[in-house]
Amino acid sequence: MQAIQKLRKTLETLADGEHYLFSVSDFYPLFPGMSEEALRVLLGRAVKAELLQRICRGMYVYPKAGHPRGFELYHAASRLREDTFCYLSLESVLSEAGIISQIPLGWITLMTGGRSGIIHCGKQGSIEFIHTKKSFDGVSSRLFYDPRYRLWRASADLALEDMRAAKRSLDLVDWGAVSE
Repeated sequence: MQAIQKLRKTLETLADGEHYLFSVSDFYPLFPGMSEEALRVLLGRAVKAELLQRICRGMYVYPKAGHPRGFELYHAASRLREDTFCYLSLESVLSEAGIISQIPLGWITLMTGGRSGIIHCGKQGSIEFIHTKKSFDGVSSRLFYDPRYRLWRASADLALEDMRAAKRSLDLVDWGAVSE
């Protein structure tokens, strides 16, 4: 069986609405003798054949899995930093809480114990990671797990604290909404 057919058959069998997002490393066990370069070529062919969609570098969506639309950026962020403490914060949390007036469409912001950076995800948008020295133990009382996003999420007061620590503009903050 050709590699692309093996990939197609495996995805059809195993992928579902919960497991629709794959990293390059997820495919290594399927093709144990294949070099990293050969695997990347195979995944490139799978994207051209519309079997997979590339969401960002090293991350792919299997579109036939029937996944929940609109959560791809959040789920990708979760997968990208699955080995590092991170949580949704800053403008993403404050806009959903109604504390800032502008909603950042196609842009999510997270605090992370890892390095800072922006990951561009094509038409899906961008993921911004901001480094923090905070530990889970230090902020756990102000975090909750959001299963929709598959991420820890800051409370509004922690998100405001993170905005100050990251030296983000507070011009859009509705301070009346903060005290409510």
